[in-house]
Amino acid sequence: MTGMTSSARPLLNRRLAAFGTTIFAEMSALALRTGAINLGQGFPDTDGPEEIREAAVRALREGRGNQYPPGPGVPELRAAITAHQERRYGLSYDPDSEVLVTAGATEAVAAALLALVEPGDEVVALEPYYDSYAACIAMAGGTRVPVTLRPHEGSFRLDLDELRAAVTDRTRLLLVNTPHNPTGTVLTRAELRAIAELAVERDLLVITDEVYEHLVFDAAEHVPLATFPGMRERTVSIGSAGKTFSFTGWKVGWITSTAELVTAVRSAKQFLTYVASGPFQYAIAEALRMPDSYFEEFRADMRAKRELLAGGLEQAGFTVFRPAGTYFITADIRPLDESDGIAFCRSLPERCGVVAIPNAVFYDHRQQGAPFVRFAFCKRTSVLEEAASRLKSLAT
Repeated sequence: MTGMTSSARPLLNRRLAAFGTTIFAEMSALALRTGAINLGQGFPDTDGPEEIREAAVRALREGRGNQYPPGPGVPELRAAITAHQERRYGLSYDPDSEVLVTAGATEAVAAALLALVEPGDEVVALEPYYDSYAACIAMAGGTRVPVTLRPHEGSFRLDLDELRAAVTDRTRLLLVNTPHNPTGTVLTRAELRAIAELAVERDLLVITDEVYEHLVFDAAEHVPLATFPGMRERTVSIGSAGKTFSFTGWKVGWITSTAELVTAVRSAKQFLTYVASGPFQYAIAEALRMPDSYFEEFRADMRAKRELLAGGLEQAGFTVFRPAGTYFITADIRPLDESDGIAFCRSLPERCGVVAIPNAVFYDHRQQGAPFVRFAFCKRTSVLEEAASRLKSLAT
């Protein structure tokens, strides 16, 4: 016996067989190999506020968080999260029973789905969706039911009739992402109210991914779904420090919900990472208490970068969907006589030294997203200017 598994049985279980290396890993590796500007993966190329970084250093030196932090998260961070929700949205949570700190929002999504979905339950998710959603639903044994956001008058919009039609007697929960990655759509109050009414009517749980809550532009506003009648008791709201404070490597996320739902999610989370990011939790507690001016300046900076990259993409010949939120722009490649976004993104680094992500990988039926690609603008202004200059070669 060699100890090797029989070749007759695949090593990877069937639930994950459809998921290989993520597109982010593939395109980031391509950027490294070619030396291209990486506008694919959504991480900043500068660190967040110096005072927050120093808060992490201080926690390390003072011995806070160097050992296992409490399972629900350090009390200082849980208190800061509840204060943030109260100050921003008028949502009141008990820091001791209604908050759970996670290893980033990705773990929060995974733990919530593993805890709340039984095998065979249907999970309705807005498509295109962040790639971990599909994998986590599969790991929970659920059935993914996509409802597609479709291009309409310069943005991607939700068809509420299609959403209602997607809900069946087997539907367990709705997975809602707003501000929405990758399209940049921010759901309106009217859309959110309709989702809330549907959830109450059909007695559905809702997971809301709100990691881009502080990145909304122009007339858009972020309104947590939990603020609508009947929703606080059925909504698991997910937040994250990485996108708001530009420390994505710290992996500090959280959920807020009822004590019953938090307990359920914690039951799954404790067998994933158990705890993580000890010293960084203390730093993020301080970050959440930053003055409003920080959030306003952060948003203004990203708005200016959005305009810079959007203008460059338009000059290169793309049709551009200016996002109302997040730090991603979706562009249509068909004006460039292209139609296959995956092939386009794989060739783009060699053609002009820029990396993007094909939106098709965020769809169940890839053809629906085939002509769309996503660019990240959370980069230094000089980098975006150089990327825009390189992309102009596509116009010729």
